[in-house]
Amino acid sequence: MNMKISLITVSLNAANTIKDCLDSVKAQGAGVEHIVVDGGSTDGTIDIVLSRLSQIARFVSEPDGGIYDAMNKGIGMATGDIIGILNADDVFAAPDVVKRVREAFVDPSYDACYGDLLYVHQTDLNKVFRYWKSCQYSANSFYLGWMPPHPSFFVRSRVYSKYGIFNPGIGTAADYELMLRLLLKHKVPAIYIPHVLVRMRTGGKSNASILNRLRANRMDRKAWKVNGLKPYPFTLAAKPLRKIGQFLTKGPHLPPMEAL
Repeated sequence: MNMKISLITVSLNAANTIKDCLDSVKAQGAGVEHIVVDGGSTDGTIDIVLSRLSQIARFVSEPDGGIYDAMNKGIGMATGDIIGILNADDVFAAPDVVKRVREAFVDPSYDACYGDLLYVHQTDLNKVFRYWKSCQYSANSFYLGWMPPHPSFFVRSRVYSKYGIFNPGIGTAADYELMLRLLLKHKVPAIYIPHVLVRMRTGGKSNASILNRLRANRMDRKAWKVNGLKPYPFTLAAKPLRKIGQFLTKGPHLPPMEAL
């Protein structure tokens, strides 16, 4: 249970949200290495981070090649046994998330874990739009359009060392490509934590418009191709369709979080 967990937060002009993110990490308690990688914010984000520097292990602010380049930079800085990513717009759903993650990794046969996710309003963390309830992974899952919520995805650091980090060339599908590569191609054993781990603010680029969704679909196809994998004819169409149920499923009752 003494496993060190590295949490990576990437930011760019996130002054309106990063305080909540930092506070939610602090609430997880000891044994967390929090790394903040900023892309050169100009809106006050840096001042907010500097005001909480005592709770942050590493902080860098400089131009980067985008969000996945920043994530890779953070992974390179991490010294923990387990690595997770919590972006500046997101918060942990409860103060025991890291505890649950540690408990999942007590079993040495698992090298990755993930849980559920709530999509919430930009300014009201208690207003839920979608409940992304996941399930235990099986070998056929990705072929049926499934993927785990990336913000709830944790892996042992040795997995990144062995199988690689994010591929920024995949664009907005880089998180999908990473999990496809790790879980399906390389069969990294993963365990599902049946709890909401993250509250994620709405507004993702891949779903902002129909045009962006079409672009994301092309990137999803590329994610399979670069890994030498072939999806079923319906796989890529099923992936966005699976989201419909997330709007219809009632989320669990969680303690309220203070709204902005």
